[in-house]
Amino acid sequence: GTNQNQAKVLRFDSPILTIPQKEAVMHLKEDRFRSEVMDLTYEDGGYENSINAIWDQVQEAIKRGIRIICLSDKGVSAKKKPIPSLLVVGALHHRLIADGTRKEVTLLVESGDVWEAHHSATLLSYGADLICPYLAMGSCIKLAKEIELTSEDAVKNYIKAVDKALLKIMSKLGISTLSSYKGAQTFEALGVAQEVVDVCFKGTVTRIGGMGFSDLQKENEVKHKVAFGLDNNELPDLGNYQWKKRGEYHLFNPQSIHLLQHSTSTNDYKTYKKFSSTIDDLEQNASTLRSFLRIKKGSKSIDIDIDSVEPVEQILKRFATGAMSLGSISHEAHSTLAKAMNRIGGKSNSGEGGEDDRRFMRKADGDWERSAIKQVASGRFGVDINYLNNAEELQIKVAQGAKPGEGGQLPGHKVNDYIGKVRNATPGVGLISPPPHHDIYSIEDLAQLIFDLKNANDRARISVKLVSKAGIGVIASGVAKAHAEHILVSGFDGGTGASPLSSIRHAGLPWELGLAETHQTLIKNGLRDRVVLQTDGQIRSGRDLAIATMLGAEEWGIATAALVVEGCILMRKCHLNTCPVGIATQDPDLIKKFTGQVDHVVNYFYFLANHLREIMAECGVKSVNELVGRTDLLEIEGLQNHWKHSTVSLEPLLFKQANSYETDLYGTKAQEHNLDKVLDRRIISDAKDAIKSKSDFYSVYNINNENRAVGTLTSSHITRKYGKKGLPPRSITLRFQGSAGQSFGSFTCKGMQLYLEGEANDYFGKGLCGGILSVTVPSNIKIKAAENTIIGNVALYGATKGEVYINGIAGDRFAVRNSGAHAVVEGLGDNGCEYMTGGKVMILGAIGRNFAAGMSGGIVYGLEEYLLPRYINNDQADIEKPSTAEMKELFESISTHFRYTGSKLAKEILAKWEDKYKHKFIRIIPSEYKEALRKRDEQLVSRKKAV
Repeated sequence: GTNQNQAKVLRFDSPILTIPQKEAVMHLKEDRFRSEVMDLTYEDGGYENSINAIWDQVQEAIKRGIRIICLSDKGVSAKKKPIPSLLVVGALHHRLIADGTRKEVTLLVESGDVWEAHHSATLLSYGADLICPYLAMGSCIKLAKEIELTSEDAVKNYIKAVDKALLKIMSKLGISTLSSYKGAQTFEALGVAQEVVDVCFKGTVTRIGGMGFSDLQKENEVKHKVAFGLDNNELPDLGNYQWKKRGEYHLFNPQSIHLLQHSTSTNDYKTYKKFSSTIDDLEQNASTLRSFLRIKKGSKSIDIDIDSVEPVEQILKRFATGAMSLGSISHEAHSTLAKAMNRIGGKSNSGEGGEDDRRFMRKADGDWERSAIKQVASGRFGVDINYLNNAEELQIKVAQGAKPGEGGQLPGHKVNDYIGKVRNATPGVGLISPPPHHDIYSIEDLAQLIFDLKNANDRARISVKLVSKAGIGVIASGVAKAHAEHILVSGFDGGTGASPLSSIRHAGLPWELGLAETHQTLIKNGLRDRVVLQTDGQIRSGRDLAIATMLGAEEWGIATAALVVEGCILMRKCHLNTCPVGIATQDPDLIKKFTGQVDHVVNYFYFLANHLREIMAECGVKSVNELVGRTDLLEIEGLQNHWKHSTVSLEPLLFKQANSYETDLYGTKAQEHNLDKVLDRRIISDAKDAIKSKSDFYSVYNINNENRAVGTLTSSHITRKYGKKGLPPRSITLRFQGSAGQSFGSFTCKGMQLYLEGEANDYFGKGLCGGILSVTVPSNIKIKAAENTIIGNVALYGATKGEVYINGIAGDRFAVRNSGAHAVVEGLGDNGCEYMTGGKVMILGAIGRNFAAGMSGGIVYGLEEYLLPRYINNDQADIEKPSTAEMKELFESISTHFRYTGSKLAKEILAKWEDKYKHKFIRIIPSEYKEALRKRDEQLVSRKKAV
């Protein structure tokens, strides 16, 4: 700055520095930027001594006025070995804080052990300020020469990719700025000893112990020896993501995949047992936490005859397939799983991609493609009242085990006409599930969504999907108190088909940890009997089922293994639409290669159930319910087949049930939802004759904010009777007076129109699917409606069809995820029209900040004086003048708005249409969506010409 009193600072666009940038920083002469290099290598001695020596050098340097500490391992050689940069950064960061000098220095890491985004993310999270990954950049420069790219562009591309990944990681955690993320320690340690955590990662959770300093040093020195002993320049493929012959061990490998597919296709239980023995062989591999647990088999006096064990048919009812959405996998693969689960009395899971209505009816041969579990996720794809009513379980997907904090993403090339129809989306336009549910920002919000779904289908069990993490027990307790009836604890190694590679390797935690904590905490809080617990994540054998049950689950989800039975060979190409076995693709030619059969899937689940029964018999247990929580039947296996194994400690998993906790160990009590007291019971009673005869009905009701989800149960009642068609337009007309509670008009179907004279709380019109809603200021209140908020936040979230007319201003997050409803509103708060995929919104007043963020479809109309570029957050949208046809439609919509609400603003606009307002309207339309509409119109024209 020009003022001498201003602080002198260095500003960078990214925390990742190029090699020239790093050199420039180190050559600055001003006292404020005096720098010094600290060597991160050693010849002899241990890690702790080396870290202490570096700390002594840092302390002395700070006293000499050094302000930039460069931690560099560039001195590595055949003799000099590097110390992992993360250990040093974490240790220095906390010591500087304790010393009161952290704010005086910048920690710049120049290291060769940083190449993935995760490496940079951990360094920043544990205190690094700047990072120069010189070895990764050197590799980029070498690769650039091979593909005729300039070195500068190659490094620029690398930094751009890492920056984007860092933003993704921060956004998953709800962190907006790097300064907030830096030093936040947003990780849990797996397999790290407490001694290391205390020195280098102070305060980080480490529940299972693991490698100490000497172990980490031993592993690193082995790598160092191998590196300097190599005669070639090719790095080996370690097989982290795909099975490689000389890579790390994978439980699903060519041998185990062959055994599983052969056993199920031939219905050969002996071959299945060969498969399960390869999975369960603890001496051969220890790939999971449960590998370190041994089931205590009973003595001969405890063994029971297998005929005394719960029959297979009862156990089969406890199975579910994992949530895999239509779109991520083909209809053929998706429906084959559904048929199989319906045959055995289990439940298939629709995933969050919606489900074709044609699958709701049984086929003539008795098979049924309907998924018993319907997911309600952040994207709300295809979620309408008919979808919700064709389910035995409604599962709220709060997060996904394999990529916690991330939403799903379906690339545009997988959104064909069929997938677009099912998801209420536009073919060819990519679909993103936003990371948060916009109607779940608190446990109270979750309780409301549970109540909404129970009104939408009072026969369905309401489930909440959580992911394994430290603290999940407290979360699950809140979920149980919010009246969930079922909780799924999902592990990190499931659902990897559609996850980014960095998430597959670096995000999430094993289900064993999350399940054990959830079960234990629910017991301690006296809540375990209120919910059914399920777990999933690469469960493959009867032994896996038994251990899951002993740790607290009475139901189990199977996904990857079921796909393997259908033909999956784990190519990890799911997102590319190139699946060679026709499962994770929408390509018609590839789908022809799908060979999966319902019988094979059914065989597998019978094998699993019989395998579990054998284990139960050996343990002297007659039923699954008796097995739940029986950690006394487990002991820790002292594996010796790898030098690292002895460091793992699983004592926290083996919780001993105490007599003082007065609760059953599995779900036995029904949750109380109080549906008998809702206003809709009265409405249904009043309108029953009209609904039965499809005649018109009109009535007026007083309403207050205790009346939540009004209209939803009535909509459910109509849908059960008439399906998606609903009733003729405007059959059921309900007028309400007063202050409506949350979720007024949610999931309202065709044939219903709800007028509200008063105001409404949050979630107005959530999931609207054909009804008409209007809200207007009471006639006896003398206020300017267009200047006052009349409905709360998150109105029209996930709406798929219908009309809405709002005589006043809406709150924040209006029409988020709207995919088909048409709305007229007189102003709205922040974050309006986020992630919209379809429908039309006409705004007659001002908008808030961050408007249209993530919007990929639909059209917004508004006045140019209000739709200002500084409020709009969508660089993929065009702002332009509407067409003549659109102007006519706008005029008609505003006229309808006036007719429904008597809006004074609408009256003024209509009166001065030609002179003033006609030329002021502009539209916002996503460019990809506009191009898709253009192609669709061209196809329609060409078809007409052909006819």
